[in-house]
Amino acid sequence: MKQFILFFFLAAGPLLASNSSINPDLGSVTGTVMDSEFKEPIPYATISIKTPEGELVSGTVSTIDGTFRLEKIKNGSYIFEVQFMGYRSFSKEVEISGSNNKIDIGTIFLEAEVAQLDDVEIVAERSTIEQRIDRKVINVGKDLTTMGATASDIMNNVPSVSVDQDGNIALRGNPNVKILLDGKPTNVDAATLLRQIPSTSIKQIELITNPSAKHDPEGMSGIINIILHKNSNLGFNGDFSGGLTFAREVSGNSNLNLNYREGKVNVYANLGANRRRSEFRGEIFNHELESGEHLNFVGGNDSYLLKTGLDYYLNDRNTLSFFTRQNLFYEYDNGSLGVRYPDEPSANFIQFSDTDEENLSSTYNVVYRHTFPKEGHTLEFEIDHNRYSNDEITDFTYTGSTDASPYTDDVDKTRHQTIANIDYVLPLSESSKIEVGGESRILRSENSYLSTNPGLDDVLFDYDRDIYSFYTTFGQNFEKWAYQLGARLEQFNVEGVQEGASGYEDDYLTLYPSAFLSYTPGENNSFQLSYSRRVDRPSFNQVNPVRQISTPRLSIVGNPELEPQFTNSVELNYTRKMGKNSLTAGVFHRMINENITQVMEQDPLNPERIILSFDNTGKSESSGVEVSANLKPTSFWDFSANFNLYSQVLEGYLGTTYIEEDNTNYRIQTNHSFKLTKSLRFQLFGMYVGPQKTLQFNIEEFYFMNAGARYSFLKDKASLSINFNDIFKTNEQHITTDRPVQQTAYFNPDSQQINVAFSYRFGGGKNRALERKQRDDNTANGGGMF
Repeated sequence: MKQFILFFFLAAGPLLASNSSINPDLGSVTGTVMDSEFKEPIPYATISIKTPEGELVSGTVSTIDGTFRLEKIKNGSYIFEVQFMGYRSFSKEVEISGSNNKIDIGTIFLEAEVAQLDDVEIVAERSTIEQRIDRKVINVGKDLTTMGATASDIMNNVPSVSVDQDGNIALRGNPNVKILLDGKPTNVDAATLLRQIPSTSIKQIELITNPSAKHDPEGMSGIINIILHKNSNLGFNGDFSGGLTFAREVSGNSNLNLNYREGKVNVYANLGANRRRSEFRGEIFNHELESGEHLNFVGGNDSYLLKTGLDYYLNDRNTLSFFTRQNLFYEYDNGSLGVRYPDEPSANFIQFSDTDEENLSSTYNVVYRHTFPKEGHTLEFEIDHNRYSNDEITDFTYTGSTDASPYTDDVDKTRHQTIANIDYVLPLSESSKIEVGGESRILRSENSYLSTNPGLDDVLFDYDRDIYSFYTTFGQNFEKWAYQLGARLEQFNVEGVQEGASGYEDDYLTLYPSAFLSYTPGENNSFQLSYSRRVDRPSFNQVNPVRQISTPRLSIVGNPELEPQFTNSVELNYTRKMGKNSLTAGVFHRMINENITQVMEQDPLNPERIILSFDNTGKSESSGVEVSANLKPTSFWDFSANFNLYSQVLEGYLGTTYIEEDNTNYRIQTNHSFKLTKSLRFQLFGMYVGPQKTLQFNIEEFYFMNAGARYSFLKDKASLSINFNDIFKTNEQHITTDRPVQQTAYFNPDSQQINVAFSYRFGGGKNRALERKQRDDNTANGGGMF
């Protein structure tokens, strides 16, 4: 690492020196470009000096910390302009003369180019998509939040993101994605986490497809960061929203945001409640056994989410912030799984299950930030502690032709995770800076599976994991070009202990490099090329040998001896702005070693049972292209469209059988919004997902369409909306496989829904955003240059 850092300085030295000469006889213009809402730097904004006739005299782009400097400008009168995609342009007349040849513009605050209300607007009227330097930001509006009760419901409406029937999330068709909540990982698995979060509690969703070395390297396809509401407007204000969802069962959700800011103190709170009821149906037919399994589950959950915090400005250079997030989640399922033999009805039987689950997740976060006198020179320390406990009890009973006796499963999980990190940013010159930081992640977990079924073994499993990392990045900016190099060094230690079985432990030291190059030929075009090495460490559920699901035909268990998979990812993106319209296009290629795959094998003790687990099945390569457009053809119609094509070559072993599969999947989605009157809007959303393959399954195509309308009143402080989801009842999934046995299946979730929602804003505070930077929060330079 010492040689690596030294290389940065040696390589950058001549470049830095080449920019140091300044002609004292010519003028200069300096300043800083900031986001008006978040009070954070905007890197790579286009800075230009033009004659009054519009002829370009000089130009540059802002550095990573938002600063800029234009030099060697002859005396005269000019138009100074600042432009950046997604923001309103800034212009000002400047005069350079012998007595006034060093112009300091000061701090320029650019406003986002979206409709703003005069008073506080906590939730936007409609969702908008911003293509920022290192991420795509979806500002969740009322059109998306009313399409479902939880985060899981609305994720399928987000470009590049998909959620399957079991709630598992994927980014660009790949399920190996890191999920963050308010910039931090949690102890809750992604599928459960998305069901716990009320949709109305979500402010933004960030998609970071190729993070820099500053970020945690976990997640082959990148990072999805879900940001909950946090208000920081002056005075007392807030908003309330709530809704009902009518399907086979009735669900409801509500959300309350409050904040008070005065002087050096800002206090805020977000309370969300969600009560969900649903029904799930499915059919699995085993052609070799000539029997089928019919699934019918009626369940629900109650989720209560509280986030509250305090920001205190000690002085101009020191800020202390604290927040806590508490999530109480109850879930129950009453279901039946009927095994049917069409040619031998007397052998039919049904398994009934009654599940009650309770879990509590608590997060405590403290951040201290110090700003040095030099612009962009900062030091930040953060510590985050998360506790998670889960208690699940399931009673099983049987009817029909079976000698199985009733029994009870009791699964308990407890996890504690502490994350501490320090980040230091040092500007080396006006066009370059270096960032260094360190982080530790300590995870301790205890898990138990107890059963009154004499045929099932009790399992006690402890899983401990320690990760210690150090990163450094160096970036430099020229007029139209910018680059960043970085590396993250991580020491990973893991130990799994299962009572009555051999233990498992592993440790390794790994370097994760990253490199980024940006080219901005003009104010309406930008190109970005990036490379990073990433890792997918087995998730807790993938290594946990505690039985997760047990049916007459199926058991799902983890594999404690799973190895991590490593990915080398290259990505090229292009962004173009055309007035109020914008287009983004990108291609990517990934090379994966030790691919982690879900595998299905026959139980050696019972050929009629299938064991679903995980294994390292070899290597794979994948490529893809993505095109997104935000268009406004008329004053009353605007729409966004997204196309994603994903191609993958899978190869590996299932048992002792070598398998190779080519999988090409494409997905199209479009969202149209029509402004019928000043107060009334209509929305139409559609998505099509093409057929796809895994090493074991063939998944058929499916599509669905949603429609909705919203009416605003009380001077736009209140709104009433109605949405009809899955209009044609086509959101079903059909699957076929012949590995290890020939089977066909279909699953029909409770997707056809009518949702009615109401929201109301109150308070009179004007919008003034809090200046607080979090490690993985919504910052343009949160991941370095990209």
